[in-house]
Amino acid sequence: MLQKEKFELTASTLFGLENVLAEELKALGAEGIETQNRAVKFLSDNELLYKANIQLRTALRILKPIARFKARDQYALYKNIKRIKWEEFLNLHHTFLIKPVVFSPHFRHSKFAAQKTKDAIVDRFREHFNKRPSVALENPDIPINLHIAGDNVTVSLDSSGAPLNQRGYRKSGGDAPLNEVLAAGMIKLSNWDAKSTFIDPMCGSGTLLIEAGMMALNIPPNINRNEFPFMNWQNFDRKLWKELTADVKSNILSAEQVSVKIIGSDINLQQLETTQKNVHKAGLNKLIKLRNKSFSEFVVPASKGKLLFNPPYGQRLRLKQIEAFYAEIGNILKNKWAGFDAWILSCNDFANKSFGLKPAKKIKLLNGQLDCRFLNFPLFEGARKDFLEEKKNKE
Repeated sequence: MLQKEKFELTASTLFGLENVLAEELKALGAEGIETQNRAVKFLSDNELLYKANIQLRTALRILKPIARFKARDQYALYKNIKRIKWEEFLNLHHTFLIKPVVFSPHFRHSKFAAQKTKDAIVDRFREHFNKRPSVALENPDIPINLHIAGDNVTVSLDSSGAPLNQRGYRKSGGDAPLNEVLAAGMIKLSNWDAKSTFIDPMCGSGTLLIEAGMMALNIPPNINRNEFPFMNWQNFDRKLWKELTADVKSNILSAEQVSVKIIGSDINLQQLETTQKNVHKAGLNKLIKLRNKSFSEFVVPASKGKLLFNPPYGQRLRLKQIEAFYAEIGNILKNKWAGFDAWILSCNDFANKSFGLKPAKKIKLLNGQLDCRFLNFPLFEGARKDFLEEKKNKE
């Protein structure tokens, strides 16, 4: 049997989820895994490339590097871009677009760097074919990633196109919805087994609930996306793609095949109606149950499990209000939720102390531009020292 050709890929992610993504890639069979800042490098073949795009829950996009070089000015950038054999990656009928990511004192304007890259590609085609491919600002056939860090330039083919967090189930996000990749990463960081009870008592638009539901039913996050840029690559294997997607779909479970309870609640009825639409769009209305209750009114189920939520951070509340609100959350957790493993995402470090609980874990994450902490509170009856002693004996 011929050995499949291996090539390097880079999967980008959100800060704090690099190790989670690396574990996902390991589970898919990736080799040569190397974590970086907001990214994971790995070795792949076409089959793994296709799987990564439809199955990874914590990846934003999958890039295939095709050239690396150093450049400190526009002339070096142009010259090295023009040397790349672009005719191997796109043809005259393809549209393309340069997507620049620039952190460099040598290139202060990312659009300028993108323009010089576009010029080099176009000039190469004109010299070889007397014609040039066109640029498309929306839905290009071949999106090209230009990454410049200092004088280090990496040129990659973007295999994903639209960011992979855009699953297609969100009809409306409400106020500041969680990024789907962040939500999936939070669930994985909590070590939820996708079998025990999962509750989000302040569910907002329902992103945590939906990501949990997709995990419980083994639904790949992007299995319903019909178009990826890699389908326009010259070596795209359509037969392999059809076989792979058919196999993945055959492993999806129905709500009737699982016994897991996934429950969401929100005090805002209008928000909950939006959540219901998102849940229905995701095909999870038989699995996810919604309640119109405040956190204090929520009836705690007998079955124990994970409690994950993202309470208001205080961006629109005064400090005293948010402190009182967080203190109430802490009291409710202590008095009603014994036996649950609670995880709370918050960016208000000062107000976090108002929970009145000592976190067992504190993980730094970014929610958009907000510097957050993902706090773990194992909830137990009786004294903390007795709980820790019992946990130690079990281990």
